Amino acid sequence: MHYMRRSSLKANSRTNGRIMLSTFERAALEAGRAIIEVFCNGCPVEMKADESPVTVADREAERIILTHLERDFPDIPVIAEESVAAGKVPDIAGKSFFLVDPLDGTREFLDKRQEFTVNIAYVENGAPVAGIVFAPALGIAFSGERAHAEKLVIDENFAVKARMPIKVRKRPAETLALASFRHDSPETGLFLAKHAISKCTNIGSSLKFCLLAEGKADVYPRFTRTMEWDTAAGDAVLRAAGGSTVTMDGRPLIYGKTGAAADFDFANPHFVSWGGTKPVLEQA
Repeated sequence: MHYMRRSSLKANSRTNGRIMLSTFERAALEAGRAIIEVFCNGCPVEMKADESPVTVADREAERIILTHLERDFPDIPVIAEESVAAGKVPDIAGKSFFLVDPLDGTREFLDKRQEFTVNIAYVENGAPVAGIVFAPALGIAFSGERAHAEKLVIDENFAVKARMPIKVRKRPAETLALASFRHDSPETGLFLAKHAISKCTNIGSSLKFCLLAEGKADVYPRFTRTMEWDTAAGDAVLRAAGGSTVTMDGRPLIYGKTGAAADFDFANPHFVSWGGTKPVLEQA
């Protein structure tokens, strides 16, 4: 099979995005298959330096994804969660790059919850412009690039069975907020009260972005730590579906944050993701 190299991907941005998403799909589906095998059979757990868990499923999924990306786009650097934890951090200064979280929601995975996801994103000029989020235990995936987002139904053979375009919804009379299943905070409650939001659903992993993107919820405020690989793919899908993610000063969340003395490389500040509601400064 012929794979187009990055040097050939300059003529048409829409075509280029679709080519990139094809690679993302293949990588995510293969990684998801490997994850489900471990999910069904069980595995030992290790703790990383930051006290977060890691399993053989995380590492095998990342290996699979990196193989696909390095084969199809050898000139684009990859920032991947487990590689960063091992000290492998390529130079991305002035470059576009990939962000990979091979298994977002490892704690959900270990607890036999089904909300864990595979996440791959492409970042250009600080913005996530293409991404895929695959929830292998749920048999669904979400992809987006530029101004087009889709929900994919995945069959038991890890093949795409159906595709449906998705868009954010206009804000309804009663706003539905999403919050992290494991990382709620007092600031979240204050945000909901400030905006008179009485309905809030807790869910794990990057699926929160995807529920906004397909018009099933309206806002996701996040006031606890996330890393760029946690958010980039879901954020790419959300932006492609017409939503936005902004920091507390109302500016778009940017990616590729390195060299800040006060924080770790690739750490996100607090942010709010919106569906059809376009934020203004006083909202954030």
